[in-house]
Amino acid sequence: MTHPTADAQHTDEHNHHPPVDPRRWAALALICLAQFMLVLDVTVVNVALPDMAADLDLGRQSLTWVVTAYTLCFGGLMLLGGRLADALGARRTLLAGLALFTTASLITGLAQNATMLLGGRISQGVGAALLSPAALSLVTTTFHGADRNKALGVWSAIGGAGAAAGVLLGGVLTDGPGWQWVFYVNVPVGLLLLVALPALVPARAPQPARLDVPGALLVTTGTAALIYGLVEAGDAGWVDTSTLLPLAGAVVAYAAFAAVERASQEPLMDLRMFTRRPVLAGAFLMLTATALLISFFFLGSVYLQHIRGFSPLRTGLLFLPVAVATGIGAHLGSRLVGRIGSRPTAVAGMAVAAAGTIPLTWLSESGSVYAGLLPGVVIASLGLGAIFVTAATTALAMVEPREAGLASGVVNTFHEVGGSVGVAVVSTIAASGFERGSAGGFTDAFTACAVMATVGAIVALVLVPRGKPQTTGGPHVH
Repeated sequence: MTHPTADAQHTDEHNHHPPVDPRRWAALALICLAQFMLVLDVTVVNVALPDMAADLDLGRQSLTWVVTAYTLCFGGLMLLGGRLADALGARRTLLAGLALFTTASLITGLAQNATMLLGGRISQGVGAALLSPAALSLVTTTFHGADRNKALGVWSAIGGAGAAAGVLLGGVLTDGPGWQWVFYVNVPVGLLLLVALPALVPARAPQPARLDVPGALLVTTGTAALIYGLVEAGDAGWVDTSTLLPLAGAVVAYAAFAAVERASQEPLMDLRMFTRRPVLAGAFLMLTATALLISFFFLGSVYLQHIRGFSPLRTGLLFLPVAVATGIGAHLGSRLVGRIGSRPTAVAGMAVAAAGTIPLTWLSESGSVYAGLLPGVVIASLGLGAIFVTAATTALAMVEPREAGLASGVVNTFHEVGGSVGVAVVSTIAASGFERGSAGGFTDAFTACAVMATVGAIVALVLVPRGKPQTTGGPHVH
């Protein structure tokens, strides 16, 4: 893959880019703070789940939806949010998403029942789907040349920091003022950003863009039906009508989505991107890695508090090394991809994840979690951190630069949807553990995770292209 020379890049930027805005780094700090809130809300709720269940009388299905409703709407509507940012202007879309996310956080914290709680989480996800792509658009249009690479590096680091802060902050707030504060904490931050961002982020003219609303609704509805069917199977069984109908509905919705996208002149997701092997490989790796990692947080949090009697704070502190290990794995993965290539790194990362998960299949109601659960999840997360980087670099750096934006949208979508599907599957497998308070259901779910990682390693060996990706400086996943 060829790249312009430094002189050509400099000339192009001088001729085509607006003057440097002295407020750009302050604007980046605020934009990254907004993105940090969105990422944090993926993991911050996990530690608070048992307290939510006790206060609001939530069952296993409702607890599963507390996690999946947010990531479902975030991922399912993200591409539409990106189109809205083009059509309405990135700053306007970002502020609208931020206002919705902040209001939804307040409503979620005030929830008195499952309906209000889940409605708030859905609204948070919609707000995040508007905010995140608009924020990334502002970063890529505000910074140029070397500054853009630095800015995107800061943006990319937000993902790991948000996961680490989420588990710890969730424990601190739940053990302190209460689980409601995992949502309330977003309100003052959101209000501050709503006041400060307009003064630092300049408005730019919107670009003409067609909105594929039917496509967005179909893919989100299909994924919601899929998750509903998977969750329902935990209580009704896999062959019950209440399980089979939503799963069939998901198939129909996905087929309709494919038909709509093929017929659209400006599709929400260009399905031809899946004929690009690097994009398909990156989407698979991102889906699998996110499903596994979010499942670890979900299962581990409920197991520790429901089965072992840990407090929320102790649970959050125990998971902090897991988040740190994910960041270390990402750092190692970025080096390995450049040295040995995408395929060996992907296979090794999945193999490490599978090896780390094996000890989790032997958990019981007694014994030290510091000798069993913690080392296993830390080792698995180290491998998954490398997978996240491999997925992103493979999808973005092994395609033509003009396709990097489309590839980024695909990988980002699979990043969010992966968490929803993963939690739905392990929640169903672990249903007996939720209901009877036994470790058996949880070990079954962790066994499924070990199998998923093993299968992932085998698929990666075949699917991931050979070679070393060359960074293009295009859009990054969070």
